[in-house]
Amino acid sequence: MSSEFKNRVIVITGAAGNLGRAVAQAFAARQARLALLDLNEQTLQALIEELPPGTDARGYTVNLLESASVRDTLEGVLEDFDRVDVLANIAGGFTMGPLIQDSEDRDWEFMMNLNARSVFYTCRAVIPTMLENGGGRIINVSARAALEGKGRMGPYCASKAAVKTLTESLAAENKFDNINVNCILPGTIDTPQNREAMPEADFNNWVPPAALADVVLFLASEAARCVTGAAIPVYGRS
Repeated sequence: MSSEFKNRVIVITGAAGNLGRAVAQAFAARQARLALLDLNEQTLQALIEELPPGTDARGYTVNLLESASVRDTLEGVLEDFDRVDVLANIAGGFTMGPLIQDSEDRDWEFMMNLNARSVFYTCRAVIPTMLENGGGRIINVSARAALEGKGRMGPYCASKAAVKTLTESLAAENKFDNINVNCILPGTIDTPQNREAMPEADFNNWVPPAALADVVLFLASEAARCVTGAAIPVYGRS
């Protein structure tokens, strides 16, 4: 297995979720050093215990919707690791909603905060240290739904479209500073929650978290050195 990521510092948000765990495991298998961010300390500790023995991984509880919490957490990461080479913004979520005319303020704010505000805060906090260190990689998670609005999904689609556009803006601002910023557009991810919500679906057509982790690894690698501002579709067979 390639040692390209050995001793590189990888910050993963939403690390204790289904996709975050797969990304953490993929980087740990390649001997990266992991700063694992999530809201729940217990789930973070459980993840660390699942990683290969000897993995340099530390958990940080953070509220990604509060700029001060994000800033303070990243300061802690820098105190522990001295640098950030890769930021994998995995945190996010999905809820169906009512029709737009029946939506309440909280329906809009919940999706925009969870999916877009969190990415804005973490990127804003990480880019200065990447500039100081001469570069880095940022991988955000948008969604297939960012490309086309769907009924009863307006706030979700808009929030993921915001992630895609923010990714493009960040890439344009940092392309001459060796900071590559890309996002992935997953289709339906094969998670226990999605299986429970759609029991009649053909799960074989969905995207396994490990397959998405492979795309994150690619975008973080030297092989993707000329890829920035891209939105990579990962739809499976759906």
